Order: sequence, then C-alpha cells, then structure tokens
Amino acid sequence: MNRLNILIVAILFLLTTAGCAQQAERWSTEKANAWYASQKWPVGINYVTATAINQFEMWQEETFDPKTMELELGRAGELGFNTVRIFLHDMVWEADPAGFKQRLDTFLGICQKHGMRAIVTFFTNGGRFESPKLGIQPASVQGVHNSQWIQSPGAPSVNDPSTYPRLERYVKDVMTTFKADDRILLWCLYNEPENFKQKAHSMPLLREVFRWAREVNPSQPLSSPIWIYPGGHGTRSNLPIISFLGENCDVMTFHCYYGPEEMEKFIAFMKQFDRPVICQEYMGRPRSTFEEIMPILKREKVGAISWGLTAGKCNFHLQWSSKAGDPEPEIWFHDIFRLDGTPYSQQEIDFIKSMTSN
Repeated sequence: MNRLNILIVAILFLLTTAGCAQQAERWSTEKANAWYASQKWPVGINYVTATAINQFEMWQEETFDPKTMELELGRAGELGFNTVRIFLHDMVWEADPAGFKQRLDTFLGICQKHGMRAIVTFFTNGGRFESPKLGIQPASVQGVHNSQWIQSPGAPSVNDPSTYPRLERYVKDVMTTFKADDRILLWCLYNEPENFKQKAHSMPLLREVFRWAREVNPSQPLSSPIWIYPGGHGTRSNLPIISFLGENCDVMTFHCYYGPEEMEKFIAFMKQFDRPVICQEYMGRPRSTFEEIMPILKREKVGAISWGLTAGKCNFHLQWSSKAGDPEPEIWFHDIFRLDGTPYSQQEIDFIKSMTSN
C-alpha cells in the first residue's frame, strides 16, 4: 500500500471514530442510580388541559391555554405532585417550530412555578390517525373515553423510513433546545412501542429515535415504557422491543393499570434491570386505585405517575369500554377533579396528600 493510500485510510478512520465519539453512550447503572437518588420521589400525573381534545389543541397557537394550565397545575401542586408527563406532536412542531418551542417553554415555566418538572413524550402509537389536520378539531364525543387522540407520527410514517429525516429534525430541534433544562425530568422517546395499533410496527423508528437522542446527548435521562408484563393476562409480549428497551433506556419505565398483585409482579420484573424505575401510567378505578397502588410505589421507591387530572374534553374519567351516549359513571376511571375544581373524592384527595407530604 503506498503512502497516499495509507493517508486516505488513516483519514477515513479518524473521521469514522470522530463520528462515533459524537454519539453519547447509555448511562451506566451507577450514573442512573446516582441521578435517581438525587431526585425527589417522582409523583404526579399524565396531563392534558381540560380544554384540549388532543395534542393538537394542547399545543397549537390558537388553542394553547396557559390560563387553564396555571389553574390546573396549581391544583396538582397543592396535592404534592412534583411531576407532570406530557405528549407533544410532530405535526404541531412542523407547522411552527419556533412557536411550538416557545409554547413548550411557557408550559415548563408554569410547571416550575408550581414545583413540578416534566416528562416529555415525543411519539405514541395510541389513538387515531385518520387524515388529521391542524386547526379546529372534532368535538368531544359524549360518553366516549379519549375519542380524538392522535398518533404521533402516525402508523403510515412509523412504517415508512423515508419520513424519518423529518422526524429526526423534530426530535433533535426540541431536544437540543431543552437538553440542559432542569425543568425537564426525563425524555420519554416513544410511548408504548409494543402497541401495534393501526399496524404501526415500531422497532425501526424506536431504534432511530434513541440514536437521534444519543447524538443530542441531553443532561436528562432517556426512556420508553414497557407496556405489557411479559406473559401476563394471556397477552403475547413483544420480546424484541422489551429486550431493546432493557438494553437502551437510562431509566426503566412501565405502565400498569391492574391491582396490587399485578403491580408487585411488574415492579419485581422491572427491578431486574438494576436501574431506577418509574411507573409512567397507573390508576384506573376500580381495579387500580390511589389507595391501593401509591403505597406500593412509594415503598419500592418507584416513580408514580397516574393518568389524568381534570375531567375535561378527553373524557378520561370514563371507562375504556364506554360508548357514545353513556352517562357519567358513578365510579370514575381516571381524573381527580371536576371542571369546577371540586374533587371526585375528598377522601382520595386527603389520601394523596398524606402520601406526598413526606
């Protein structure tokens, strides 16, 4: 090999290794556990404003509602909650990147005012994707739980790698802007990637979004939740996705809407990863209640993020199986407050405060 060829090979090697160095590695177990030990017990809610029917109404300029956010997060703060999980949407960012980030900044400021930090979620397979359009959204369907939620980026994009450059710009723009922002507790890169609703096959995009996030290298940890307890309730688990999450998440997260026995089993499974654990979704009365589940999560030092705050346009207080025209149930499914701020259950409010007071 002549000197010129040797020089070319050396340059290519240096360029390759330099590119690799730019991508951060997964946090070590020591770093992840030290980070978690320095945090307050993460306890709070998955949040959508009562005035929003979906992520579009939550974040687009014409329906962004900081007044309601101030009111509702004030109530959440009074309960002792310190964490709020939110869902963004790529289509709102694409229409107005600068405005979108400014609205997110405003929201994070409201969180900080009320002693709360955010878990920020980019993608989700849950919901509908039937030619969604920004602007005026369909009305809430009386009696139906979460009738107008929108997948992000939607199954067609999930299954089409040619759309990934746009999604990469979205994720990197938002993460780069807030990568050192202490108001963000955690990045949830992909919600429920095991959920193949509308035939969204998540693994390729899941791999990519973790790669993009590592290239940004934020100060906050990365995660994506395990959705189904392996082998539980006769449901076949997606082991490749579970394995990927177990090998790539800085902090382990999961969802569980079942009772104490199932929650204990799920926690035991999650702790095998030897990393901090946060339950990003729980509490669906009557089978999963604050009174039964919060003490378990607190005892095990597992983050506790319940679903819902105010019974608003999304109708989270109705059962998943509810149908159009159904009346308000005597026993709510999610949510804590009515629209006027009165509690669904004062006894429940008192219990939550007793759990968060120390």
